[in-house]
Amino acid sequence: MLLSTTLVCAIGLLGVFHLLAWIKFHASNYMKMCVIPGPPQKGILIGNMTYLQTTPEKIFLRLREATKNFYPIYKLNALHKCAANILNPEDCELIMSNSAHNQKGQIYDLLRNWLKDGLLTSFGAKWQTRRKILTPAFHFSILQQFVQIFNEEAEILVEDLKKDCSKSYISISSHITKFTLKTIAETAMGSKLKFETQKEIDYYQAVYDVGKILLYRLTHPWFIFHYVNFFSPWYLQEVKVTKTLHNFTREVIKHREENFKDIELPTEEHEVYKGKKRLAMLDLLLSAKHKEGIVENDGIQEEVDTFMFKGHDTTSAALCFALMLIASHSEVQESIVAEMREVLGDLSKKPSYNDLQNLKYLERCIKETLRLYPSVHFISRTLGQDLITTGGYTLPKESNAIIHIYDVHHNADIYPDPEKFDPDRFLPENVQKRHPYAYLPFSAGPRNCIGQRFAMLELKTAICAILANFTLQPIDTPETIILVVDIILRTKEPIKIKFVPRS
Repeated sequence: MLLSTTLVCAIGLLGVFHLLAWIKFHASNYMKMCVIPGPPQKGILIGNMTYLQTTPEKIFLRLREATKNFYPIYKLNALHKCAANILNPEDCELIMSNSAHNQKGQIYDLLRNWLKDGLLTSFGAKWQTRRKILTPAFHFSILQQFVQIFNEEAEILVEDLKKDCSKSYISISSHITKFTLKTIAETAMGSKLKFETQKEIDYYQAVYDVGKILLYRLTHPWFIFHYVNFFSPWYLQEVKVTKTLHNFTREVIKHREENFKDIELPTEEHEVYKGKKRLAMLDLLLSAKHKEGIVENDGIQEEVDTFMFKGHDTTSAALCFALMLIASHSEVQESIVAEMREVLGDLSKKPSYNDLQNLKYLERCIKETLRLYPSVHFISRTLGQDLITTGGYTLPKESNAIIHIYDVHHNADIYPDPEKFDPDRFLPENVQKRHPYAYLPFSAGPRNCIGQRFAMLELKTAICAILANFTLQPIDTPETIILVVDIILRTKEPIKIKFVPRS
């Protein structure tokens, strides 16, 4: 009896000590960050988060207002959590170039029910191992192979657009999303989607539904925490949708593994991939499992789900914005088509990998699109050690920093007349004048986007196919669209464009 009482007391004291240490740690961090300016405080519990309690389009505007009022840094806080919002390239570099700050911020917990510990959300040794496994998928010899897939799917996209081009306009989002989803499915999983079977239709719907659920949690940030998310009105729907997503990719992985044969990985000497069949990113993961045992089944599914999410949604948004801008600037559209004629000779020719590399003006147009409308408009990091900003503020270890890529890209001191669409900003002589962390559409530093060359080739291929067959006329323009806060940058309503068949 005495022994059990002593044990209970010891456990109780240990719990009290842990609680006191936790309170001391967070109180110390809060005191360090409370000197950072920010929107008005509304109380100890809710902090200043009420500033963002409004509609997604108004949240977007309020974030821009905060940038104007508090540049180069401001804080958002509630309960014991405080996040530093970073707005200038100098502080971006301090965080993004230092591997001590490689851990993603707490906001990425939104994605963990679906993506678990994939390349986007993991850190440390697991992230390094997975990145090493997947890097060969972006070797130029494999990318050449992927261009064939881009061309095939772009041709199907064009045929779908032709069916609707007699209309006064086309809402392009659904067409473009299907294109990018089919493209990433074949390159990542080796699976050709046609959205004809019920399983494929259910998967497509689940991808759409999970986006709505994530937006709800993002705009109601207390539901970011898993133990609070149980009480979300969308929680049961999220469980159902996530199960659909996991079941689909699990079945694809199982089928691919049953037919898996050893693969030859590309080396620096390979100018053309020597394998007998098209290599999918999934094949690299299966090879790592069977040859080296460094990834298990759950890990394979995490990475496939991550590529399906990151590989379709961000590219879809970028392509929609690019087409809107091209339609809105006829002189730019004419210059792109002239370059295509020069490089391809014939507009009906399907571009090769080398052709795409030579479309320099089109590349500048895409880069300027991603400056104006970065698909990933913010990223978040958990700091691995104390950091002192260029303005002298101390951001303590384990605090969250949110890097607002959109605001960095729209800084008038870096990009004069920042709302103007000007592809020549990305002429080599102009790029050299800017801070290396002033342009971040694919992040930067050790955790930069592994698929940026893949995305650029896919975007170029799709635009070439569309402009070879249509002249684009504006319905929506930069002046008429309404931007909203979401996991990626979106418009409130789907973008509308008039497609006129090219004679």
